[in-house]
Amino acid sequence: MTISKGDRIPTTTFTTMTENGPEPVASDALFNGKTVAIFSVPGAFTPTCSAKHLPGFIEKAEALKAKGVDEIACTAVNDVFVMGAWGKSAGADGKVTMLADGNGDFAQAMGLTMDGSKFGLGTRGQRFSMIVKDGVVEELNVEQPGDFKVSSAEHMLEQL
Repeated sequence: MTISKGDRIPTTTFTTMTENGPEPVASDALFNGKTVAIFSVPGAFTPTCSAKHLPGFIEKAEALKAKGVDEIACTAVNDVFVMGAWGKSAGADGKVTMLADGNGDFAQAMGLTMDGSKFGLGTRGQRFSMIVKDGVVEELNVEQPGDFKVSSAEHMLEQL
């Protein structure tokens, strides 16, 4: 079942790269008591994700925070080392928290997976963005396959 507006975020664990190496991040700790702008990309270092999606949230980080967002996070079904390297190369440090969903547990729990096997990617998370307040989905923007419109930072700013 696909998550909807008004639903609680499922309990899962992400991994993030820190100065001390990979560290687990419980979804409850990430979302509870905060307003979080989170977006999912099909893959780190992929064309649209690297040219538009992540850079848009980095560029609009201050504007999002000025509208009440406590944390901005990017997730993908990639390992923590890839997500850490991608965030570093894109200049995400201090602006966007890079969350590895290495086994796709979060994407599956959300009901937002896609089959990227035609491109050699296997099962991945769909491209989407959400505004989550205190663990509850307030806005959910799921892209149609191949599109990049409603999950952008610009669209999210209009929703806040």
